[in-house]
Amino acid sequence: MATYLLWAIAGFVLVIAELLTGTFYLLVFGVAALVGALVAYLGGAVWLQVVSTAAASLVGVYLVHRWWQKHPKDSKSENSLDVGQTVIFERWVNEAGKIARVRYRGSSWDAKVDGSPKSNDVLTIQTAENGVLHVSSVSA
Repeated sequence: MATYLLWAIAGFVLVIAELLTGTFYLLVFGVAALVGALVAYLGGAVWLQVVSTAAASLVGVYLVHRWWQKHPKDSKSENSLDVGQTVIFERWVNEAGKIARVRYRGSSWDAKVDGSPKSNDVLTIQTAENGVLHVSSVSA
């Protein structure tokens, strides 16, 4: 099998694998492998294919890393479907620890509560971590 086909197959496999991760790093390595495929197709020596693939990888990783630094992941964005939704306060589980049960999407959830709500008060989800909602009053 021609060398450029091996590079191309590796590149496409990495690009497809990237669809499962969403980090962009596998995309970088996939594109770099496609650069290696292009160099191989144009008749470049194996050492040139490897060097061009490595160079494309380094540049790509640097660019992705820089992009992630400029666009940090917001902890609220991981729970974007829940953040901002309203819940109904049911009862305190541990009032001193600010742990309560709230009704959300038809079931009871544990919640860390800001403030001192009363039964049936409407609260808003601020974040959600490890199955525990962090909620506060609607006016907060």
